[in-house]
Amino acid sequence: MTVTDAADQRHMARCLALAARGGRTSPNPQVGCVIVSARGEVLAKGWHRGPGTAHAEADALAKLGGRAPGATLYVNLEPCNHQGRTPPCAPAVIASGVARVVIGALDPIPGHGGGARRIARAGIAVTAGVLADACRAHNRGFFTWGERGRPWFTLKAAATLDGRIATSTGESQWITGPAARAEVHALRAAHDAVLVGIGTVRADDPRLTVRDAKGRDPIRVIVDSRLRTPATAACLAPGARTIIAGRAPVALARVRALTAAGAEVWSLPATTDGHVDLGALAGALAAAGVTSVLVEGGGAIHAGLIAAGLCDELQLHVAPIALGGRRGGPAWLGGAEVARLADAVRFTPIGCRVTTDGDTLLTFASAPARRPARGRAS
Repeated sequence: MTVTDAADQRHMARCLALAARGGRTSPNPQVGCVIVSARGEVLAKGWHRGPGTAHAEADALAKLGGRAPGATLYVNLEPCNHQGRTPPCAPAVIASGVARVVIGALDPIPGHGGGARRIARAGIAVTAGVLADACRAHNRGFFTWGERGRPWFTLKAAATLDGRIATSTGESQWITGPAARAEVHALRAAHDAVLVGIGTVRADDPRLTVRDAKGRDPIRVIVDSRLRTPATAACLAPGARTIIAGRAPVALARVRALTAAGAEVWSLPATTDGHVDLGALAGALAAAGVTSVLVEGGGAIHAGLIAAGLCDELQLHVAPIALGGRRGGPAWLGGAEVARLADAVRFTPIGCRVTTDGDTLLTFASAPARRPARGRAS
């Protein structure tokens, strides 16, 4: 590794730290920018704060009056080349007089990219791909949204050692301790939306808000094919936007009652057995600007999303307890039973740690669909 490579990586890491300051910026990505002189001195730093605000490059350049002759500009995402709510960044970068631009990852959205080529055509040296994996991971929701036309889905469950999310009588609060629950609230704050099925709403009546962590409440999404959500459900309380995804055609009387209670009701295509088409829901959420979804169950929802190939990451918070019995409570994963081990859904372990309460957080990479079927849930 040369000195220049080490410096590039160090400054790109700074860009990612700055990007995180913007919080949830969806549907825009989190972007940070560092401008460094030819002598290696940091001249200015900037970051994006959300839709309609200055992009990171513009934020940093504004602190220098728009000019940085001979400097190197670092940014974790390719400078945009299109007119949106704000002007394109590539022309401003060119006009600044920088001698070099270092980019972490290229923009995945057709029509937005091309900034790197435009900058290079202007005679400015361009280096792309510095800490590319880290830059893509930092904005994984944005890249999934831009490249695959759907949000990133994180499936989460709190379970016992034998995989149960409740006792046989339905008791589920609380399987894991306060530390694990605080981490879940932080996960909610980091995602655009939190999604549960009607079974979870009726059994637990969750608020689905952020309370034990800093950050804004996510959009609340309830998968409810027959619109059975009670108008008094805690998730309909004023505050965050609440979407109830029903199957078409929806019952107009229920739509009116739920709308009066503060919810939006979406009428979505149904699967052949009458459940909400989860693939259609993913597309509708993406069209609404949702780039990341935290799924908190229950087992039917998890099974439906996995079957549809809509599981990008799985987080299991496992408590050191076991319920046992042949007729135990529900498992974190429902759906049809698998008869052969060869047909089991497989995950790739990517993390394991123990919380201060003694619960274990297991993290797994995505699971592809076992069959080319549409996902389903209640």
